[in-house]
Amino acid sequence: MASFKTPALKNPSLSLSSKSRLPSAFSVTFRDNLRFSRSSSRPHRRFLIVTASSASISGKPTVLVAEKLGEAGLTLLKQFANVDCSYNLSPEELCTKISLCDALIVRSGTKVSREVFESSGGRLKVVGRAGVGIDNVDLAAATEHGCLVVNAPTANTVAAAEHGIALLAAMARNVAQADASVKAGKWQRNKYVGVSLVGKTIAVLGFGKVGSEVARRAKGLGMHVVAHDPYASADRARAIGVELVSFEEAIATADFISLHMPLTPATNKILNDETFSKMKKGVRIINVARGGVIDEEALVRALDAGIVAQAALDVFTEEPPKQDSQLVQHERVTVTPHLGASTMEAQEGVAIEIAEAVVGALQGELAATAVNAPMVPAEVLTELKPYVELAEKLGRLAVQLVAGVSGIKNVKVSYASSRAPDDLDTRLLRAMITKGLIEPISSVYVNLVNADYTAKQRGLRITEERIMTDGSSESPLESIQVQIGNVESKFASAISESGEIKVEGRVKDGIAHLTKVGSFEVDVSLEGSIILCRQVDQPGMIGKVGRILGEENVNVSFMSVGRIAPRKQAVMAIGVDEQPSKQSLQRIGQVPAIEEFVFLKL
Repeated sequence: MASFKTPALKNPSLSLSSKSRLPSAFSVTFRDNLRFSRSSSRPHRRFLIVTASSASISGKPTVLVAEKLGEAGLTLLKQFANVDCSYNLSPEELCTKISLCDALIVRSGTKVSREVFESSGGRLKVVGRAGVGIDNVDLAAATEHGCLVVNAPTANTVAAAEHGIALLAAMARNVAQADASVKAGKWQRNKYVGVSLVGKTIAVLGFGKVGSEVARRAKGLGMHVVAHDPYASADRARAIGVELVSFEEAIATADFISLHMPLTPATNKILNDETFSKMKKGVRIINVARGGVIDEEALVRALDAGIVAQAALDVFTEEPPKQDSQLVQHERVTVTPHLGASTMEAQEGVAIEIAEAVVGALQGELAATAVNAPMVPAEVLTELKPYVELAEKLGRLAVQLVAGVSGIKNVKVSYASSRAPDDLDTRLLRAMITKGLIEPISSVYVNLVNADYTAKQRGLRITEERIMTDGSSESPLESIQVQIGNVESKFASAISESGEIKVEGRVKDGIAHLTKVGSFEVDVSLEGSIILCRQVDQPGMIGKVGRILGEENVNVSFMSVGRIAPRKQAVMAIGVDEQPSKQSLQRIGQVPAIEEFVFLKL
């Protein structure tokens, strides 16, 4: 199971303003040569370069509001733009209208597809998502067509937390079921005996804005609160009276589990048959986060088996769920139609937040709520292109090596270069390292615009240092090293002599390579994914591991062994194109000479 845990951050010294002022008229061009994986079948990403234009914008811009927006937000928009409120548009109608609009505001019900951006003819400059999730916006297409995407991530925090508590209480006291029973003419007091909340343990999985607000309210109900979150601040948790624990401890000890984590590859179906089997019998589940974090079929099985006593769900993998859904129709499940943000106050707050973001973007400001469109001068982008992939992947490797519950607080990045300090702009590289550290276990999209802001929000402090070398200044960098201090590691060999998790890499022939793990020298291309093994250096090890992978048709792209001395300890780094099964990884771990191993997904 992918563990949902790791880091945190604080970055006062490396400030990149959360708002960058741009000229009121600007043009957008593309550099489409920043491939993040040569072998990936996914479309590669393009970086935007925003430059001033001599042309001025004449007249008011037009903003299309495609879903209902609070009146306060509309009022703000109308002070600056022509506002067209057209709700319930079909995809065809939206594509027809969009060529006349400079900005588009949607909620979760409108799909802003590639066709929408293509139909805009380049006029659409901003898409505003009134809410947090941006699953309904094609970010790649937006970036390719020069369109900024902004969201409203903070205004509905309290509303979502209150709905979580409402579901908690309603479930515990069978409110929905009892209400339906009485309205059906029955009086079944014995059938709907509930459970008390006071003295019970609730595990809050995801201790961000909403999760921490739920924790505060649960404490007020007399509950014991534990939490698990990769970016949780121990100081903030202590201030609320919450104990930070591992994911495994949280699910094993909780009477109630409240989900507030984003949907990422690491959290997809994180509650499944395996994790349900580790829970206390009679546990109760609340989900006001994302439907996909629960394997819904597994939840039905857990309910039927009595492992899960009840569930209260506001979100589903498919929305709306099918009418004959076993989960929705289950008598011990309470459901609501994604009402987490549906209070009058939250709707007005979201409306104002997204209106301000859209107006600011149309005026040439890039706010911290931007979720795409990194900007960098063309000449810098061209030169740093090979190192961008290296920076992000080193961040991804480093964060996956972290274990424990304390979280990441301090990251040190070292650049080895023969360039003078004022001749190397590392903002983009720092942003990409931050992206690699945060995105694998977060729903946040990190780019040059919001990287430092996002890091600071999570209490992550990133420091940078330059190591001067005697090499040629023709190349901007010789290597990049990422160190994470004061954390435990899933792979003990990644800990350097000074006690930090350390990974180092360099670019060779235009390809990112991992060249050091802890104190061990390796050399493996950062394509696909990597298996790291610490072993006793002896003949036949490469063949044994290669045979296990070959039997599962897993292609090995690179293999490198770094050792202390012959017949002593060594670290083997294996690049693979496909993800091996759990069984294959277990077989690798069972090879007698292998002392530890870890699989790292890039």
